[in-house]
Parts: sequence; C-alpha cells; structure tokens
Amino acid sequence: MTINELLSQFYTDLILVKRSAQKTAETYKISCEDFLHWVIKERIKLQEIDIKKLTYYLVKRQTEGASEVTIAKDISALRALGDYFVRKNVWQENVALMLDRPKASRPLPKVLSIEQVDKLLEVIDTSTLSGKRDSALFELIYSCGLRISEACDLLVSNVHMQERILLVHGKGDKERIVPFGEQAAEKLEFYLNEVRPELTKGRIVPQVFVNYKGDPISRKGVWKRFKELEALTGIDCKVHTLRHSFATHLLAGGADLRSVQELLGHSDLSTTTIYTHINDNQIEQAHEKYFNK
Repeated sequence: MTINELLSQFYTDLILVKRSAQKTAETYKISCEDFLHWVIKERIKLQEIDIKKLTYYLVKRQTEGASEVTIAKDISALRALGDYFVRKNVWQENVALMLDRPKASRPLPKVLSIEQVDKLLEVIDTSTLSGKRDSALFELIYSCGLRISEACDLLVSNVHMQERILLVHGKGDKERIVPFGEQAAEKLEFYLNEVRPELTKGRIVPQVFVNYKGDPISRKGVWKRFKELEALTGIDCKVHTLRHSFATHLLAGGADLRSVQELLGHSDLSTTTIYTHINDNQIEQAHEKYFNK
C-alpha cells in the first residue's frame, strides 16, 4: 500500500467513522503525511514504531522550526493515526497516547464591548432587502453564538419561532439546540415573512439566509458584508468575534461554564474556559441587555 492510499483510507475513516470535522481530518492527514514520509526515509516499519521513534520525530520537527502549536497538532494527528492503526491491527496499542502535548500559550480571543456590538448592528442600512437580511443575520449570529458556517447552513425547518430555538448543525456533524432572544426573534420573523419571499421569488430554498439572487448565502458573502460594517464603524473585528463576544458576555452575566459550552457546541470544556480569562468592564451589562429578555 502506498502512502497516498493509506492517507486516503485514514482520512475517510476520520470522516465516516470518527465523525471528525472536515478541517480537522484535513489537518491530521497533512501532519501524518509528513510523518509517514519520514518513516519511509528512515526505513522504519509501521509495526516497529514506538514512543522513542515518535519522540525523535517530534524533536526533529521542533529543531526544524515547528512551533509549539504545530507540535501539539502533530501529536493530536499521531494519536488519531495510532487509533486507526490499532483498529486495523497494525499496532497492538496506541503508543502515541504516551506523547505529552506542549501547553502552548493561547492568545485571548478579541471581544467587542456592548457599545461596539450596538454600533455594528445599528450601522446596517435596513432600507434595502439585503440590509434587512443582514440585520437579522448578524443579530442571530451574536444572539446564538453561531459560527459563520452554521449561519449559512441553517435550515428554515430548524428554526422554531414559537419556542425561540434553533437546531444548529455544527462541527463534526454534531447538532445542538440554541435559544435566541426577543430582539433576534423580531428581526428574524420580519426577515422570514417579509424579506426572504422577495429574495427567493417563490423558489423553494432550504437555507434560511439567501443572497440577492435567492440562492443560499455563502461564507464569502457573509464575510464581505461584515467587512463593509467594519469599514463603516472603524471597528477591527471578524464575524467570529460576535461568537467570542456572545460567550464572554454570557459568562460575565453569570452563566455557568458548562451551559456556555453546550451553547457553543464545544466538545471539550477546556476550549470554553478561555473566555473566563477575559476581563472587560464594558461588557458587564451585556447579559442582561441581550440575553435576558
């Protein structure tokens, strides 16, 4: 079996069996490709790989300039590959689990103050159909802490206006239920009843948010519209910053960490804890104003 064939089977296993996110599977595949080329170069048989050889490989990566973050990703990839090898009877045990991932320092995510969120949402020109859509779109992203892909993929059938909840399809093919506030409900209901029919012109489109042609809006389209808001307000941020702000504002308002983890769709609680390190006096009133209506 060639390296390409092995990597292809490994990638397919990550997607179909382990239900990994596509980007995660692609990252692991790239990391393991480098490792397997090294194995061939060193004339090491797959069955002979042990913790010493893995450590030697990672030391080599580090001396070549790989950062702690990259090394941590490599170790995660090798652990996934080891799990695959065990299930395919190539290894008797997953020796990669013995590797310790470096505790790389993670930069705190950028968070907007309550005034900045207001400014971004208020600058939207709601005199146009696209502007009315954007008002509902970005309000919902903030109110629910959605990823940009989750907003683009959101289906009309998964919006429950009466209960004010969304069924969100997130990373790794995982679904979660997220409530949304009164302000988001008002904008979304207006968009669905008054704006969207004008854009779709009677066509059946499963996705909630559509572009001016009535087709599902793309991530690039959302990004472009948000860049326009950035330019108008002078606020340096990204669409994903609304998600960071949602999480931080909830915690600042007294929400417990486990609940925020579930709302964000994080698999690991440690991913959510980064928001507990953000201290900003300007956001203390955010929870009451945006999420307690």
